[in-house]
Amino acid sequence: MRRAWVCALVLASCRTGAREDSGAPRITVGSKSFTESVILGEVVAQMANWAGARVDHRRELGGTKLLWSALLAGYVDVYPEYTGTIAQEILGKSGIRGDEAIRQALAERGVVVSASLGFNNTYAIGMRRAVADRLGIRTISDLARHSELRFGFSNEFMDRADGWPALRNRYHLPQQNVSGVDHDVAYRGLQSGAIDATDLYSTDAEIRYYQLRVLEDDLHVFPEYRAVVLYRAQLKDRAPEVLRALSRLEGAISEDQMMAMNARVKLDRVPEPSVAADFLDEKLGVHGEVREETLVSRLLRNLKEHLFLVSLSLLAAIAFSLPLGVLAARWPRLGEIVLGVVGIIQTIPSLALLVFMIPLLGIGARPSIVALFLYSLLPIVRNTYSGLRGIPIEIRESAEALGLPRFARLRLIDLPIASRSILAGIKTSAVINVGTATLGALIGAGGFGQPILTGIRLNDVGLILQGAIPAAALALLVQAVFEVAERALVPRGLRSTPSS
Repeated sequence: MRRAWVCALVLASCRTGAREDSGAPRITVGSKSFTESVILGEVVAQMANWAGARVDHRRELGGTKLLWSALLAGYVDVYPEYTGTIAQEILGKSGIRGDEAIRQALAERGVVVSASLGFNNTYAIGMRRAVADRLGIRTISDLARHSELRFGFSNEFMDRADGWPALRNRYHLPQQNVSGVDHDVAYRGLQSGAIDATDLYSTDAEIRYYQLRVLEDDLHVFPEYRAVVLYRAQLKDRAPEVLRALSRLEGAISEDQMMAMNARVKLDRVPEPSVAADFLDEKLGVHGEVREETLVSRLLRNLKEHLFLVSLSLLAAIAFSLPLGVLAARWPRLGEIVLGVVGIIQTIPSLALLVFMIPLLGIGARPSIVALFLYSLLPIVRNTYSGLRGIPIEIRESAEALGLPRFARLRLIDLPIASRSILAGIKTSAVINVGTATLGALIGAGGFGQPILTGIRLNDVGLILQGAIPAAALALLVQAVFEVAERALVPRGLRSTPSS
């Protein structure tokens, strides 16, 4: 059991760990789960690669807190951020204000902030122009007169100190129908009329595309959100050439250029690496090679990553759960505690569990495997316990009368009789694992969750299906494999028979 679990972690570490080669520094770039951050992350990654580094771009890693935690822990070396977010969200509780004070506070945490990349992407509140005109709404203050309006804000905006709480309190907004949604889904909600207002980024291409009115922030709640780059101070010694290359980005991107890049990705469906490469070529004369991935190669890569997550976590769970289930069946009082603990683990929201793992295991496959392992425990432990406890007393007494040692009785009689129940538990865990593993993409683990997240962000149904259909097919395949395994492993007299 212990060996299986250690092997799982070692293999995951080998897959996700840094592989240094002759003198080229390994740089991990992070980006948040919205288009502009992914583009800027790709710009940073290509500049670092141009400077001679071996670069790993971890795209769409959730929100600010996740990336900031990964940066502090060293799992990410650099990522694009915004000054308003640094002041209000990252350092907000400390009350630090002013550029110099912020730089000093970041330096104390081992982090350096670059100069502005050249544009300000502030928060704003937007509505469909037709709705705003009909209601006579031009400023955020005007919203206070319409308590019936439905707001749909991005999930991060709902909780940020500079988001909905600040907006509601400063403008005394009376709206009660306020929900958290994905930022890109909110635009589609506006278009369909499901919501009346949402938070925008001022450089979003959708503002023009959907003909939205950006409401005037007449009480000046939102600070400036100048785009910058945050990086670990250790890079000054480990990769000085990379930092010199990144300094060329300072002041290089205007608001119009950023909006145009967003539009190429969101509206024209041009991949972020190509958009970043075109910008660097035209603006800075930096030429980089962008490899276009075919549909087949992308599906195979996602399948490999998904199977890696599912197989390792499931093997570790089987190795751990079977002995645990046997112990629980042997000592009923212990069994109640064991089932209670694994049951509580199962109730923890999967996204929360993934985030909890980051300070311990970083980002990528390792925390995903541990989370999937924990979620796999309950069905296997419970079915092992139930299968062993359900063995008729007569069979137990007969085995004892034969004088079989306890271990031999377990191996030759108890486990074969309980095998059908045990396999059912393993099958349940495997199918759950296949679906839950898609969430690993939120912390850079890849798999079929990656095209699903990207498709939601880009409103691309084709991309969503590239993840959803193979994941569903894999779950059905896993179920079929276990049906075949039941015929091979379960004694004939204990197999399920079709009803007549």
